[in-house]
Amino acid sequence: MPRNVTSPDGGSLTTLTIPAQGVKFRPVSLTRTSLVERFSSYGSPRDTWRVGGEFERIGVRPDGAAVPYGGENGIRRVLELLAERYDWAPVHEGEALIALSRRGASITLEPGGQVELSGAPHVRLAEVAAEAQENLTEITAVGDELGICWVAVGVHPVASVDEVEWVPKSRYVVMREHLGAVGALAHTMMKATSSFQANFDYADEEDCARKVETMLALAPLTTAMFANSPLVGGRDSGFASYRGHVWTRTDPARCGVPLERYSHGAWVDYLLDTPLLFLTEQNGRYVPGAGRTFRDLLRDGHQGRRPTWEDWEIHQTSVFPEVRVKRTVEIRGADAVELPLAVAGIAAWTGVLYSANALADAGDLAAELKRYGEADERFAAAIRRGLAADVGGRSLAAWARDFVAIAARGLGDLPVAEDAALLDPLADLVQRGESPAVATRALFESASSVEALVEGLRYR
Repeated sequence: MPRNVTSPDGGSLTTLTIPAQGVKFRPVSLTRTSLVERFSSYGSPRDTWRVGGEFERIGVRPDGAAVPYGGENGIRRVLELLAERYDWAPVHEGEALIALSRRGASITLEPGGQVELSGAPHVRLAEVAAEAQENLTEITAVGDELGICWVAVGVHPVASVDEVEWVPKSRYVVMREHLGAVGALAHTMMKATSSFQANFDYADEEDCARKVETMLALAPLTTAMFANSPLVGGRDSGFASYRGHVWTRTDPARCGVPLERYSHGAWVDYLLDTPLLFLTEQNGRYVPGAGRTFRDLLRDGHQGRRPTWEDWEIHQTSVFPEVRVKRTVEIRGADAVELPLAVAGIAAWTGVLYSANALADAGDLAAELKRYGEADERFAAAIRRGLAADVGGRSLAAWARDFVAIAARGLGDLPVAEDAALLDPLADLVQRGESPAVATRALFESASSVEALVEGLRYR
């Protein structure tokens, strides 16, 4: 049962016990110190490390129209049929069906009805791939029945953002007001973008820092390798990754590269000083953060209520940098692509992050890449031209080939050698030197109709 105490930082703070990854926490008050200690507690022995994949998918009608949440053939019906046929447990917010859960995995909805699989953590990359393929098979079967095509691109290719309906989730109502006021393309980010992400464990603060700093420095390579959103609103945007461009026009306070040198303390300070997207009232209703930070919330509370660990967990999900640290380290810079290529991307980062030798080599590659220009300049080149961009007199394709070679060596160091074959689609792509956007743009230029374009962009 929560109780109020006076913390060393001053003020009466709520205490709460919340277990995480099998760790049983003693009741502690929310202070900067306890928040830093919480991240330290997430470290785990190397032999327990797992990998988790997340896959967002945009559904469109065969004629390119946006798919609404409601109606007989809408996104809600997709969730209903998945629950009825494939043993997913439904999750409601009021009367709205907003998510599903099964065997440690979940299916959630992004603000524009994008359907996201958040997979369970797995030892084997083959298990990550199998789980994602099972999900794709299920939603494809349901989508075909409802007249929904799931397209492997990073931005809705045809419909305008205003034509995409909002999912009726209370948190999104507050988010869209705040982000819409600070970012010209924030609503596009929320309603029309799609990506894949991956989550990785770390041993301790030092290991976490090495991983985060390497991932952040090499983030332009992630963007370039998986750049796959040249189309927006039925036209060529001029970007290899328009999705990447959208993130630069969303909210500078919570996007991009928040810090160059990582420590748990520096990360906590970043989170504490990021404006709250929303506050949770005692009745559970979300209200605007009104310019306050979590540090303000620690000091002053809200409506006589002190912040809880749940408030902190929610706040962590409201920042969107290229690499995000929660219970795991999450890499976030890739557009949605065909499943084998997405799995290859997860395999590449697994080889880099879970082999000590590969992580050291990738750190050297990152240090070399950082010699050329500023971080935002390298990122701008990646989102504009993908692997064809030039950094330091070399194409990003050449840099990416070095990265994939390091990843291949790293996968060879890991116990399950056969997982290394999952890297092949990415190795082939960087050898060709063309981001997926090249093929997507070629399809757009050659398609005889919108229907032909949508059919060509389907997940296979």
